[in-house]
Amino acid sequence: MHSIEVVLAMLLAVVASGYLVRAIPLSIPLPLVQIALGAAVSALSTHSVVLDPQIFFLLFLPPLLFLDGWRIPKSGLFRDKAVILGLAFGLVVFTVVGAGFLIHWMIPAMPLAVAFALAAIVSPTDPVAVSSIAARVPVPRRMMHILEGESLLNDASGLVCFRFAVAAAVTGSFSLGAASLTLVWVTLAGLGVGVGVTLGTSYMQSGLSRLFGEESGSPILINLLTPFAAYLIAEHLAASGILAAVAAGVTMSYVELTGRALATTRVQRAAVWETVQFSLNGIMFVLLGEQLPGILRRAATTVEETGHLSSWWLLGYVLVIGAILILLRFGWVWTAWRFDAALARRRGEPARQPGWRIIAAMSVAGVRGAVTLAGVLTLPLLLPDGTVFPARDLVVFLAAAVILLSLLLASVALPRLLRGLTLPDEPADRRAEDRARHAAAVAAVEAVEAARHALSAERAADADLYTNAAVRVMADYRPRVEDITPGSVAAETLRRADRAEMALRLTALQAEREAVFRLARTGEISDEISRKLVRQIDLMEARYR
Repeated sequence: MHSIEVVLAMLLAVVASGYLVRAIPLSIPLPLVQIALGAAVSALSTHSVVLDPQIFFLLFLPPLLFLDGWRIPKSGLFRDKAVILGLAFGLVVFTVVGAGFLIHWMIPAMPLAVAFALAAIVSPTDPVAVSSIAARVPVPRRMMHILEGESLLNDASGLVCFRFAVAAAVTGSFSLGAASLTLVWVTLAGLGVGVGVTLGTSYMQSGLSRLFGEESGSPILINLLTPFAAYLIAEHLAASGILAAVAAGVTMSYVELTGRALATTRVQRAAVWETVQFSLNGIMFVLLGEQLPGILRRAATTVEETGHLSSWWLLGYVLVIGAILILLRFGWVWTAWRFDAALARRRGEPARQPGWRIIAAMSVAGVRGAVTLAGVLTLPLLLPDGTVFPARDLVVFLAAAVILLSLLLASVALPRLLRGLTLPDEPADRRAEDRARHAAAVAAVEAVEAARHALSAERAADADLYTNAAVRVMADYRPRVEDITPGSVAAETLRRADRAEMALRLTALQAEREAVFRLARTGEISDEISRKLVRQIDLMEARYR
């Protein structure tokens, strides 16, 4: 019963955070509000949540990473693949080595292997946290694509480094060759499992639908279970379940292009995923806030291991580690951009040098999150000889505090660094949109014309009726079929007309909905009819929005 009460309290905190973040006049990221509510839940509750990291990984990360992989723009992911791979793998190793030695030098009582473990677990950025920050900060699109791609891939490299650092702390030995081979295996096998699971479930579902028909509930449930299947199979094969979930989501975006799913299934599935994403994101950060007071108390009792008596040294450690991570990231990004510029000049291509503000924004945008918290909690309690794992509580506290510091710094610094800045231009998205709208309108007009001829031939008596109906339908598409050059003044005028029409249609739909509700309140129509009509109006409004 206690577990059910805790879950309900967490969900209520998530609901409250959605309203509080809009009520607070300051631009505070939603994760910080949720962390504060989690701390409040901890203060008011007499029982603390015992967080099993393995269950945490299984329940929370697969669906969220799957959804991020599904929705990330693929053009940006593949266009900047060199930059993303460098950040996801090269920067992680660079951070582990550089921050590990510095942490050990700063805290001599922490063994070098444990310092490497701490550096490894705070090296990966978190896609959930990055997306939450971007919702409140106007991050340029290309920078956001790079950050999302990096955060989707660097979890595997960071967790592999963490695993080997912990093994070295426990056994006292380390093999670079074994670590390299393991990284290759967990990466390739994880990606392969994710692609295979999504393709397999998609073909299976399509076959079942052809044989027995389709109703929306089953495909949505299969879609929800896909990331869990990919994660569990990959973990069973000693591969990266995280990368498997990401690869499954990326593959799902291509499966969607086949158009096999029904329109009603897509509408309902989108609503289900929005709810799942909001709930799981919120619970993760509420759990972090709930865990923080206990982590702080245990870390304060172990601070004497460092040779200091004051707990204020903990704050100093956190600030120094946060600064180390930012400086290492700044140095890597600056060097990588210089290297790319040199290669471009050698090829005879124009090399655009970014300003220091863009590099600084990329540095502070590396936000840590749930992967860091869940990973650090997997530290063993005891060594094989029965002694306590050295500085475990201190490592857990420092990792949790780095998460908070990165969130605070990004929310404060990013708006100032990004004010008035843009990255290199995106491809001509608007012209591509114009071409797509034109092609879709042409296809629609041709389909309506063909359907009119077919129906008129079947029912000659109703030929005029079908002709008039076809004219009304095609009237919506005629302006877009006319010879308008994409990106021209005429196309821009048409776009403004579309916006004006959309505003009027939304106003009309709102009036329709209010009239239906009024008729239901006065008893002139039944609840069943009211729900049906409101559902239709809502779908039309979703279409125009």
